[in-house]
Amino acid sequence: MTENKHIEYKQQVTPELEKEVVAFLNGNEGGTIYIGIDKKGHPVGVEEIDQVQLQLKDRFKNNILPSCLGLFDLVIEKRGGKDVLKIIVAGGYEKPYYIKKYGMSEKGSFIRIGSSSEPMPTRQIEQLFAKRTRHSIGNIKSNKQELHFQQLRIYYQGIGKDLNDQFAKNLEFLTEDRAFNFVAYLMNDSNTISVKVARYKGIDRVDLTESNEYGFESLVKATQQVLDKLNLENKTLTKITAKERQEKRLWNKIAIREAIVNAFVHNDYSKELAPKFELFDDRLEITSNGGLPEGLSKDEFFEGFSVPRNKELMRIFKDLDLVEQLGSGIPRILQFYEKDVFQFSENFLRIVLPSNVIEDADQVGGQVGGQVGGQDHNHVKELTKGQDQVFRLIEANPKISRRELAEKLKINESAIQKHTNALKEKKVIEREGKTTGYWKINKE
Repeated sequence: MTENKHIEYKQQVTPELEKEVVAFLNGNEGGTIYIGIDKKGHPVGVEEIDQVQLQLKDRFKNNILPSCLGLFDLVIEKRGGKDVLKIIVAGGYEKPYYIKKYGMSEKGSFIRIGSSSEPMPTRQIEQLFAKRTRHSIGNIKSNKQELHFQQLRIYYQGIGKDLNDQFAKNLEFLTEDRAFNFVAYLMNDSNTISVKVARYKGIDRVDLTESNEYGFESLVKATQQVLDKLNLENKTLTKITAKERQEKRLWNKIAIREAIVNAFVHNDYSKELAPKFELFDDRLEITSNGGLPEGLSKDEFFEGFSVPRNKELMRIFKDLDLVEQLGSGIPRILQFYEKDVFQFSENFLRIVLPSNVIEDADQVGGQVGGQVGGQDHNHVKELTKGQDQVFRLIEANPKISRRELAEKLKINESAIQKHTNALKEKKVIEREGKTTGYWKINKE
């Protein structure tokens, strides 16, 4: 690849690197900067790359305004046997971006033209500033200011990170006047955001047979609950004939996970509406509020160019490993489904995943939440419905406690104990350790 509007090569870290980042932030599609590749595209590598990675995070955080946290990603790649640093930059929602020490001026603001970053004309700076969204959830003050973040702390502790005394500032939970913003409200232990997972009989919305309501809690916890619920719904279709054994999930487990997480991260919460999830006999529909970001075309959307509507949520979801890297979600879905599963309107974005079909197949439980991956087990068909549900949650999260299992399945802990004892008797699982132990899945 040669340098172009979306790609920049740097042989080494330069003092003016912020200029390139700002130029991509001010574009509609963002772009990628490679450190350790010369102008001809030949890899030369980066020494002490881990240290360089930390230094650049700090530079971008402190030297660029508005805040670009959640809008860039640093990834180490191997090119020609050498370590190369890939900086993925998304198009920003709060243009114009500029270098802090030069201010919002032609000296501080840049735009990508061809393969170079050029000063942004004063008139364009003024036009972008006039259009800058005032409805960003980072700028909206929370109506409720007495907020608590115990659930969020637990999720961060689960990945070995503690939220220090400065976490509200570091996670951009504060407005300019240091009040809690709507991001903080969404991450609060209690809020008014309702997330619905509905099931209909047939292929239309006439006969509602099941309505599950999640939310009213930290958005991270609500996301995990929806992942767990659709985990249980993503059955495995199995048909055994004299010649072969056929198995298919109702929906691809990687694609559905990406679709769920994308719906939460990119949803427009400014009207206090959450994404919704609807199950039909022939499909799963996932609808998020807000159409394509301004300036992003459908082709750019499908190519993976990222314009995060909620950069603060993106940052938290990346911290917690719910998002891999910027711009990866849509291309991953398109590995398994055609573009026509996406439906666009001015106010909504919907993905419709058709259900797989195997004639005369049996159904067993599925997996979406927690870890991506996992295994299909022949012995699952021998389990009762309750045992199967417990098994799938354990398979998705081997560190899950009995109390958490009871909460997710809405049954008491004694029933969970009965199911786990049965699974152990059938040699499906084993318990390693006690209070701080984990469940071991028997793979035979």
